[in-house]
Amino acid sequence: MQDTGSMRNTESESWRNWDWRFHPNSLVTGRLHFPQLALRRRLGQLSCMSRPALKLRSWPLTVLYYLLPFGALRPLSRVGWRPVSRVALYKSVPTRLLSRAWGRLNQVELPHWLRRPVYSLYIWTFGVNMKEAAVEDLHHYRNLSEFFRRKLKPQARPVCGLHSVISPSDGKILNFGQVKNCEVEQVKGVTYSLESFLGPRTYTEDLPFPPASSCDFRNQLVTQEGNELYHCVIYLAPGDYHCFHSPTDWTVSHRRHFPGSLMSVNPGMARWIKELFCHNERVVLSGDWKHGFFSLTAVGATNVGSIRIYFDRDLHTNSPRYSKGSYNDFSFVTHANKDGVPMRKGEHLGEFNLGSTIVLIFEAPKDFNFRLKAGQKIRFGEALGSL
Repeated sequence: MQDTGSMRNTESESWRNWDWRFHPNSLVTGRLHFPQLALRRRLGQLSCMSRPALKLRSWPLTVLYYLLPFGALRPLSRVGWRPVSRVALYKSVPTRLLSRAWGRLNQVELPHWLRRPVYSLYIWTFGVNMKEAAVEDLHHYRNLSEFFRRKLKPQARPVCGLHSVISPSDGKILNFGQVKNCEVEQVKGVTYSLESFLGPRTYTEDLPFPPASSCDFRNQLVTQEGNELYHCVIYLAPGDYHCFHSPTDWTVSHRRHFPGSLMSVNPGMARWIKELFCHNERVVLSGDWKHGFFSLTAVGATNVGSIRIYFDRDLHTNSPRYSKGSYNDFSFVTHANKDGVPMRKGEHLGEFNLGSTIVLIFEAPKDFNFRLKAGQKIRFGEALGSL
């Protein structure tokens, strides 16, 4: 019987004597001949590790798997190894920590002589139109945060008075339409659950939404017979105006804050990660307008950990610690104020520190029509739709 020492020697010899010769088809595939027996033993050791240690040992191989050309590490899959998916690899990036670091960097006051070159580079990179800014002098902005949150000239964004719903921000229309089967499209062909996005309904005396007889979540939101539920997704690029406004005349009665990830929300990423908006940190403002339920959700993104609602001083986003899947509720309906917070169309509502996403979900009659095209650019104050 072979002793343990000789077995270890045999294993070490097998690893030292890797066959680095290419297979007959290697000039096409570029794959190497790996010692499968030794690999199986090594992978068997990995399988006995704790989950965090296993992830730590798997990441280097996974990164190499995706970066090396010609599938050089694909033979590893033949002996039982599987790379971490690209989505899981991306989700493992500490985006919340990076966003907090970026936020602190944005608060650092720039020397007077450095402001113009730094802001000019940003303007050139993202196509910012400074002629619309209330203050065009770049030296006026002490830090990057002030520059990102710059105000516009009053005449730069006239508010359309002919249509019932206007765009709350500058941006790009990713998707719009009726909500069907309690699913909402974040981009064409990629959906997320309406209930996962807004969270479960909680019925108290403070909320204006009575419980529906049906357990269907959509029916719990629709308060008037014959109405439909609609949605509109607007993506704010880094070069866009970063404040958002009230899209219609409505009353905000409730705020729900979901701590979460801060992954990028650009259209390419939205096509890649299912239910991206449900994973990211977001602030849901809900209430009602003349046709029933109305909600506006500000979705955070990488480097956009700070979501500010002007009338909500108790809101604090991108906290260092949070429980996955948790949320915090706050009601604006009190004994002193039984109506909530009234908002006029076009009124200042909040701001991001960089580009992100606004999602509108609202109830309206069946003859409500959007005046949009998917992919079009839109500016705050322009019409989204009307009856």
